[in-house]
Amino acid sequence: VQLQASGGGLVQAGGSLRLSCAASGSIFSINNMAWERQRPGAEREMVASITSGGITQYWNPVKGRFTISRNNEKKMVYLQMNSLKPDDTAVYYCNAEVVEQRGLLPINYWGQGTLVTVSS
Repeated sequence: VQLQASGGGLVQAGGSLRLSCAASGSIFSINNMAWERQRPGAEREMVASITSGGITQYWNPVKGRFTISRNNEKKMVYLQMNSLKPDDTAVYYCNAEVVEQRGLLPINYWGQGTLVTVSS
């Protein structure tokens, strides 16, 4: 199973970016999907998550600015980021809880990360 994240880049404060992440490989189903980030000099932190049924959760600092969504048929998860701040500068990682075959336990996979830089 591979997760491929894309959509990062350089944006000015107040701007928007949309991250995408595609899952591929031996996949029977995907449970939770999520976005995490690692800011310079900091620990990795959860940003947002979404269940297979579409229930979302957000880390408080991004509530009201970021929106997570997914397309189950395409095995993709997205992160729409609006009103970006310099403090949002980080490498963003997608995460998926994948069931590779019916009856197996889910396994967590992470993408390679995509860099988001917000200039002031």
